[in-house]
Amino acid sequence: MSLESQLWREVSQHLELGESARRIARILGEHIPVRALSIRRLERDPMRLTLVATADLEGESEHEGARARVDLSPQLAEELMELFDRSGPALLHEVAPGLARALAVGDAASSVIALCLTAEQRPAGIALIHPHAGFEVGPAELALLAPAERPLGVALENDHRLHELSRMRAALEADREALLSRLHRREISEAVIGASAGLAPVMDRVRQVAPTDAPVLILGETGSGKEVIARAIHAQSRRAQGPVVRINCGAMPPELIDSELFGHERGAFTGASAQRKGWFERADGGTLFLDEVGELPLAAQVRLLRVLQDGTLERVGGHQTISVDVRVVAATHRQLESMVQSGGFREDLWYRLSVFPIRLPALRERLEDLPALAAYFAERAGRRLGGTGLAPTPADLLLLERYPWPGNVRELGAVIERAAILGNGRRLELALALGATSSPRPITLPPAPEVQPLTMGAPPLSGANHNSQHTMHHSPGGRIATLDEAMAQHIRRALAACEGRIEGPTGAAQLLGINPHTLRARMRKLRIDWATYRGALRAN
Repeated sequence: MSLESQLWREVSQHLELGESARRIARILGEHIPVRALSIRRLERDPMRLTLVATADLEGESEHEGARARVDLSPQLAEELMELFDRSGPALLHEVAPGLARALAVGDAASSVIALCLTAEQRPAGIALIHPHAGFEVGPAELALLAPAERPLGVALENDHRLHELSRMRAALEADREALLSRLHRREISEAVIGASAGLAPVMDRVRQVAPTDAPVLILGETGSGKEVIARAIHAQSRRAQGPVVRINCGAMPPELIDSELFGHERGAFTGASAQRKGWFERADGGTLFLDEVGELPLAAQVRLLRVLQDGTLERVGGHQTISVDVRVVAATHRQLESMVQSGGFREDLWYRLSVFPIRLPALRERLEDLPALAAYFAERAGRRLGGTGLAPTPADLLLLERYPWPGNVRELGAVIERAAILGNGRRLELALALGATSSPRPITLPPAPEVQPLTMGAPPLSGANHNSQHTMHHSPGGRIATLDEAMAQHIRRALAACEGRIEGPTGAAQLLGINPHTLRARMRKLRIDWATYRGALRAN
C-alpha cells in the first residue's frame, strides 16, 4: 500500500490528531527513518504557529522543549509564505532558517523536513518530520514524502473543526446552565404542574394537536401560564429539537414590528447598519410563540397572514423571498371574536390562528392545583434566598385558597416569593404577604377637568326631547381633542390614581382593564412618564 493510501486510511479513521500522531509517524517511518513528528496549525490575528500534536518514537527528544505557540514576526511570516510558495517538502533550515531557529529545530537537527499543509487552498499549518540523526535527506526522500501533504492537511483541518465543535458545545452547555440558573429550573422542559388535575383537559388537547403542524391559539387570562402550555406543545411535537422562540407582540414598538418579525437588510432604514434575521427566520425548524397576538397592528396582521399561508417572507428593504418552516402558537387574553366584529383584528387571520383553540382556565377555576403550585414556588423561593427549599403549611394553603387570585399563577409566584422574603428565607410569612394584596385600597379616578359641551348644529330627531343636545368633549381652546389626546388624558388620570403603579391589583393596567405590556407600549407612544405620578396622591 502506498504512503498516501496508508495516511488517508489513518486520518479517515481517527479525527483527532493527538490520538493518531504516533500512528502517522510510524507510517512515515516505513518509508524513511523517522525519529519524531510534530504538527503545527497556522493561526491568524495574530500570526503564529500553534503546536497541535507531537509523536516521539525514540523517547525524549529536543523538539519537546519547543514552545507551544510561536508568534511570527513579519520576517518569519514572510519566510513561512515563501515555504508555501515552493512545490513539495523542503529542508526547513535551508528554506526558512529564521523559522527553524524560532521553532527550536534549526541548530539541534538541521535535517528537519517541513511539509506544507493546506485546507481549502489556504495555508493551514506545517508538519515537521525529524529523521534519525545522521540520515542524509536528499531530493529522492523529499519527493517520497510529497504525497503526505494532502492527507495531513485534511487531518489538521478535521482536528481543528472537531475541537471547535467541542468548544461550541461547551459554550452552549454553559449558556444552558446559566439560563436554568436564572429560571431556577433543573431542565428546560419541566413537567406542567396540574397536568393530571386541573389542567388535565388542557393537556389532553395539547397531546392531540402537538404532533401536527396546525397553528394553535391559547386563550386565557394574563398570568395563567400560556407560555408553559406553548412550550409543552413544542416539547411534544416533531420540532422538539428545534428552537422555540417567544415574542411579546404588545411590547414591540409599532415602527419596529416588521423588522423584529421579518428582519431587515442593511440600509433598509436609518440605523440598519447590518443585515438582521427576524424572529421567523430564527425560529426556522421550530416553534414561534406569539404572545399577546391581539396587540398586533392591522398592517402587521396582513404580513403575518402571508407567512402563515405561504410560509414565505421578505425582509424589510429586501426583494428576495425567503421560505421558513415555522409552527406558530399564538396566545392572548383578549376576546378576539369581539375584536373581529369591531374591526380591531382581521377576520381571515382569526380563522387562520384559531384552527385549534385551547382555553386555559384561571387559577381560581382550578384550585386543586394550588397546593402543587404553592409547593413549587416555595421550594424555588427558598433556594433562591436561603439555599434550602421551603414548603407551605396547611394553614398557609387555607389562606391561599381564600384569595381570588386576579393575577393567576404569576401573582401566586410573586406572593410566595414576598412571603419568603418576609420570612428571611427561613419560613413563609403568607399572612403578611397576603395582607398587602388581599384587601387593596379602593381606587377611584380623580374627577375629569371641566369641559364645555359643543352643541351640534343638526336638528333634533323626530320624537326626541327638544331640550336634549348632542355633546362632545373638546379642548379648552374649543378644538375637539384627538383620540390620542383623550387616551393620554385618561391614562394620566389612571396613573395619578394608582400613584404611578402599572402592574398588580392596584395598578393602572388593572384599573383600565388592559394588559400591562399594552399599557406601557401606549405610554411610550404617547410619551407619558409613569415616574412623574409616583406619590402624587400623597403629595396632594
